[in-house]
Amino acid sequence: MKLARLGVLIDEAAMKRLHSYGLNVFERYIEEILEHAGAPFETITDIRALDDRGFDIVIASVVPENEETAERLWQYAEHGGTLIAYGGLGLLARRLGCRQRPRTGAGYARLPEFRSVPAPLRCLSAQPWHAEDAGAGAIGALHASSPQGELVGPALQTFAVGRGAIHRWAVDIPTTVVQLQQGTRPVLHDGIPAPDGTADIDEGILKADDDIELDWEWDREKTATGMPYFAYPHADYWREALMAHLVRCALAKDRTLPLLDYWPEGTGHVALISFDSDFNEDERAVVTLDVLKKLQIPSTWCMIEPGYSPQVYERVLAEGHELALHYNALEKENGIWSLEEFTRQRQWVQSATGLARVVSNKNHYTRYEGWGELFRWCEANGIAADQTRGPTKRGNVGFLFGTCHPYFPIAWCDEGNRRYDVLEIGFLTQDLNHPNLSDTTVIEPFLKQVAKVGGVAHFLFHQIHIHRLEPVRQAIREVVGKARQMGFAFWTSKQINDWQRARRTMRVTGIDAAGQVRLERGTVNEPVAVWLPTSEAPESIQSPGIVYRYGVPCIKQVHHLTREEAEC
Repeated sequence: MKLARLGVLIDEAAMKRLHSYGLNVFERYIEEILEHAGAPFETITDIRALDDRGFDIVIASVVPENEETAERLWQYAEHGGTLIAYGGLGLLARRLGCRQRPRTGAGYARLPEFRSVPAPLRCLSAQPWHAEDAGAGAIGALHASSPQGELVGPALQTFAVGRGAIHRWAVDIPTTVVQLQQGTRPVLHDGIPAPDGTADIDEGILKADDDIELDWEWDREKTATGMPYFAYPHADYWREALMAHLVRCALAKDRTLPLLDYWPEGTGHVALISFDSDFNEDERAVVTLDVLKKLQIPSTWCMIEPGYSPQVYERVLAEGHELALHYNALEKENGIWSLEEFTRQRQWVQSATGLARVVSNKNHYTRYEGWGELFRWCEANGIAADQTRGPTKRGNVGFLFGTCHPYFPIAWCDEGNRRYDVLEIGFLTQDLNHPNLSDTTVIEPFLKQVAKVGGVAHFLFHQIHIHRLEPVRQAIREVVGKARQMGFAFWTSKQINDWQRARRTMRVTGIDAAGQVRLERGTVNEPVAVWLPTSEAPESIQSPGIVYRYGVPCIKQVHHLTREEAEC
């Protein structure tokens, strides 16, 4: 089977025009989604180059809204290509025998045809089409407001056009992923608290969790002890739906789209334990180090001024832990929200610890405001990974930003919607068994969901609570024990960052006559699994590595560093 040529159309002139009106172009986040999946693709920056590039599949991500564009896209499909759009394509609606319906607000999508995609998926808006031509294919369903709400149309429609096809999603999936992960607007005021009183986020402190796009009623579940939690990583589900559809489109053209595993071969799932050093007493640090030594796991220590004694830092590093920054911008502690103060605190932690570079940061109290300021400050200070996006209350623990995957966030339109060079690694909960927070009944559902979608199970603790509260010490033991039983490996934030960045230097370059994927390894030395989707029946394939990924059978090929590569 040949490699599918996938093109992503992001017309630069169209994007500049939208930016000139102060509009965000989150549609371009499709590049981040594909890169994270390890899918090979090429970006097309001028729609006029579409005609002669020989793409099997083209995603119309950002295109000019004019008749010339409509004709070029139509001809591409008519000549045998598969055109995919996430919303948009209004100029082609009538030609495809459809009538555009008004844009909806938040709702839920069901995709029973994609068995690997859990249901329902939260969407923040949609623009369904009504097909007046019975020849259009309809996949899935959109429901208004709630998972059982009014049916407003199909989630995905397919149209035969000449020798090719046009597939149109009613939901702008890349924008949906962005808005679930980062919100729909800058954080400028307190958020709306949970109606049941379990998450009073409106306490006068601007934080990451002041702007979330999940529903307090429909997106939370309760454990057996009554602990509420956001149960569904909806952004990760949308990634799954997008890739499941792409894989099927490639197979329908007798092509395949290889995908890279999220973690090195032999690493089942990844967990992260991080600590915030609030109050900074050496005795608390020593007790925590003793607990970790018995558990035999590495962790990430986010340091706030004035920090610990030098001998504590020496032991932290000697025992395999990471030292990071815990930026304090909390006004009641005389914190300041500014680049200058962020830089000063970064310089302090380097001076105090003796580190040449600080790789990771987590903001004290998840203090956050605006849109991309924090990520710009991280970039300016050489900090490669951030952990700030997580819950602060008992009632909003879990997947409140729709994801457990590390990701590179996108900027607002004033920065051209570029991607920040900062890896965000959000956390699920903090200090389990603390009297004011969740108990340990959330551990198992969190680990199960993270394992399903392949992200990071990030649990935050504080040394002060490890020192003072035996229930919290028991909670960290329970996290580690259950995670190990489920095949999780514990990494530091730096290890996750280093791997994710190295993984993105790998490139699938082709498939040889024997069906082996050709792979440029970039800076990766570890063995890596490549998943090769196939349309053959699993029982007919002579391979021990057949696994269902994205709902289709995939041949697993493990690529090791060759002797020649090792010698380079």
